[in-house]
Amino acid sequence: MPYVHRLRVRFNECDPQGIVFNANFLVYADVAGNELWRDELGGYDAFQAAGYDIVVAEANVRYFGPARFDEVLDVAISIDRIGTTSFLQRFGMSRDGDPVAEVLLRYVCIDAGGRPVAVPEDLRERLTANLTNPLGAPS
Repeated sequence: MPYVHRLRVRFNECDPQGIVFNANFLVYADVAGNELWRDELGGYDAFQAAGYDIVVAEANVRYFGPARFDEVLDVAISIDRIGTTSFLQRFGMSRDGDPVAEVLLRYVCIDAGGRPVAVPEDLRERLTANLTNPLGAPS
């Protein structure tokens, strides 16, 4: 099962058309990703304390329908692929089970000097436990 974080659309996240401004879906992915780290991956502080960090190397957003103020969105996070130094995370956003948007983020693991390093084995194991695709889209 993918990890799911629930959030409510705030008024300031909407554009003059009354729908969520497109860039806010990246913010929603970031918020949900932070909760995943806190709840399932041992906390981001511990990851950094071990000498690692991650950076976003690629971002892609697909839109399926509008989201509006005060609606509740479920953000289902899964891992599509884990490479040597990077992993691809999928954030499937839905309202009442209907897809609204999908964000794909490719993260690269780096050391304290900013150089790419192999995905640490303990992180790889925790990510592997969640290798499903929430929207059923091809990886």
